[in-house]
Amino acid sequence: MRVNTLDHVDLAGKRVFIRADLNVPQDEAGNITEDTRIKASLPSIQYALEQGAAVMVTSHLGRPAEGAVGADDTLAPVAVRLSQLLLKPVRLVPDWVEGGFTLAPGEIVLLENCRCNRGEKKDDEALAQKMAALCDVYVNDAFGTAHRAEATTHGIARFAPIACAGLLMGAEIDALEKALHDPKRPLVAIVGGAKVSSKLTILKSLADKVDQLIVGGGIANTFLLASGKRIGESLAEPELVKEAQAIMDLMRARGAEVPLPVDVVVADEVSALARANKIAVDKVGAQDRILDIGPKSAARLAQIVANAGTIVWNGPVGVFEHAQFAGGTKMLASAIAHAQGFSIAGGGDTLAAIAKFDIAADIGYISTGGGAFLEFLEGKTLPAIAALEARYNA
Repeated sequence: MRVNTLDHVDLAGKRVFIRADLNVPQDEAGNITEDTRIKASLPSIQYALEQGAAVMVTSHLGRPAEGAVGADDTLAPVAVRLSQLLLKPVRLVPDWVEGGFTLAPGEIVLLENCRCNRGEKKDDEALAQKMAALCDVYVNDAFGTAHRAEATTHGIARFAPIACAGLLMGAEIDALEKALHDPKRPLVAIVGGAKVSSKLTILKSLADKVDQLIVGGGIANTFLLASGKRIGESLAEPELVKEAQAIMDLMRARGAEVPLPVDVVVADEVSALARANKIAVDKVGAQDRILDIGPKSAARLAQIVANAGTIVWNGPVGVFEHAQFAGGTKMLASAIAHAQGFSIAGGGDTLAAIAKFDIAADIGYISTGGGAFLEFLEGKTLPAIAALEARYNA
């Protein structure tokens, strides 16, 4: 992918419009409870200010109805937090599409929740043109929304005088390209989750690229069924056994592998009080539920990861929220953290596992995008990135 990037654009004295992802969680009183996304957006904002630009930043927050800014929709708490982090005033501008607000070089304003504007989600062309008229340089730094064609993520990139990727977006693109388009081998992908159906496209796409495809959770149970194993009352999708078998056949034909568990951790219910039993996969009983991989399987997968040149991680291999079913994910996380190969991780459950086992500093790159990360793995074209590609050197 070839896109213009913020650090290669002359920003001095320019009006710079940054589409960031500042969609942060808040409590009932409107206090921000976790500000990782705000902090991740700071490098591009600070860079533009240091270069002498007049900086406008906007983002979505929550799922507002278009046409009005409700009490839960306002970016006012984000403006306060941004001003604290930047150590300078950040003014919140409502009703900004038509312009009319003043902004000098070296100053920053936060433009109210962009999804409250009529036509935003439909990528309305007239709205996008009005937004583009506000700036000299448009910067997309919101990888988490790159899979959506909206006015502030796609349309404005068509009409702004200059359109480029921010520092965060650029890093995302570089990391994903490194992992999937020019990987150091062996390339190992870890895909966990409850359902094959939700990640079938990803599995098929990866099956044609990777050297080992590690599956976990309910997905692994469906693959175990496809390999002729009994899984008791474990979560699975029997109707997708043929799809799982086709993926294993494709991998085998390429000399690649889907390494399935040889032992598992089972219980008769999913709860913090459930009694966990480690058994060989051939010993799964009619009433058993597979809730984690066993120690032998975890050790084998850890060895595969240790020898990998590139690791793509999306999803845990067990119900890691409960301690007795967290062993497999914990061992795999540790292996990824200590691996010499380049690792990239993304997805909500994956980020939760990274936080739980405190390995964030040891992951090569942690993607900020949930849906966008998954769609990139699927091989889909992300509209926001495609719009930037179309403007490359334009």
